[in-house]
Amino acid sequence: MAKTILLIGAFDTKDADYAFVRDRILRRGYRVLSVNTGVLGTTDRFPIDIEAAEVAAAGGASLQSLRAAQDRGQAMKVMSAGARQVLSRLFEEGRFDGVIGMGGTGGSSVVTTAMQVLPVGVPKVCVSTVASGDTSPYVGLKDVVLIPSIVDVAGLNRVSRIIYARAAGAICGMVEEEVGEEAENAVRPVIAASMFGNTTQCVDACALALDKTGYEVLVFHATGTGGRTMESLVDAGLINAVLDITTTEWADEVCEGVFSAGADRLSAPGRRGLPHLIVPGCVDMANYNGPEAVPERYRDAGRLFYDWNPTVTLMRTNVEENQRMGEVFAEKANAATGPVAFLLPLKGVSILDGDGELFCDREADTAMFAALKKGLNKDIPVYEIDTNINDPAFSQRAVALMLELISAASGDGNSSTEV
Repeated sequence: MAKTILLIGAFDTKDADYAFVRDRILRRGYRVLSVNTGVLGTTDRFPIDIEAAEVAAAGGASLQSLRAAQDRGQAMKVMSAGARQVLSRLFEEGRFDGVIGMGGTGGSSVVTTAMQVLPVGVPKVCVSTVASGDTSPYVGLKDVVLIPSIVDVAGLNRVSRIIYARAAGAICGMVEEEVGEEAENAVRPVIAASMFGNTTQCVDACALALDKTGYEVLVFHATGTGGRTMESLVDAGLINAVLDITTTEWADEVCEGVFSAGADRLSAPGRRGLPHLIVPGCVDMANYNGPEAVPERYRDAGRLFYDWNPTVTLMRTNVEENQRMGEVFAEKANAATGPVAFLLPLKGVSILDGDGELFCDREADTAMFAALKKGLNKDIPVYEIDTNINDPAFSQRAVALMLELISAASGDGNSSTEV
């Protein structure tokens, strides 16, 4: 049976664009399921399966009331909420295999908000005028593929025809490609691990060792989005344990850096009761988008900076900031409902914090460790090891402790694990 691609967008104002994409999809042998989010009207260029009135109702309002109010912002909110409900229901019913939409800022917001309700792995493509710069509101924590529209999504021309044709080919190819999984991998328990450039050596070694013991390790880049994505998968019940080697996103939260994952970071494993090994990896650095993006108060204070690459400037966190992080880490661990432990590297929490390196500041490190120990419940263990975070001995100890926490969670009482 031919697979189905869901076509979603404002068919009232962009029906010519959508008709072109729909025709291209049909030519390739796929079926199309159409969902109209246009408040102003509909189209007679092609059949509509779910009309805007149904979408508006799912969003908690009538289409007539939205038209009467003439409040574009409110209409976008209602249609976004309704589109999420409609797509969720249609997917649960097995009605489509992939989704494509198009639009400017408003249209992209509606269709990508709806796409974000779908699981990771479901093909999602949006041709958008905003497919550059900060696309986080449109992608969220899901695998939404944004294709720059180059010209506005406002009719057919020699440029838009090329872009639309390629987008139609992209969604068809994504739907066509089957992602199989070997039976062995399908049943392996999953450990999520957090990583940064300054902890890559450690996390790579941990992942290799855990793979050999029968675990599948999903590594997340601790750039704000990475931490939020990891914790969203934890909340979704897709993760069995968390090896939190790189908790640097809290440095950005404290110092208003660009890689903050928000104040909820470190909370999901505890909410789910999962085994959680926490390491203060890269808490010595906050991240900014180049030297000019560093807040003026930090520049004026004579703080220590390092140009990691042309778009990332690192700032060494100080004693007060590390103390604050220690307090927060203790609060998060105290609230956990599952087994949690800490592993502290006494010779540096990153490459740059190694002995003699630019960010080496044992006073700041010690402030974090002391605040952590002071705030922790007495039954939460803190282990220290006299190495840098990237030394082989540290990764070996981290793996052993991770396996011990997993063993404790399973209740088998076996905490002696060889690595």
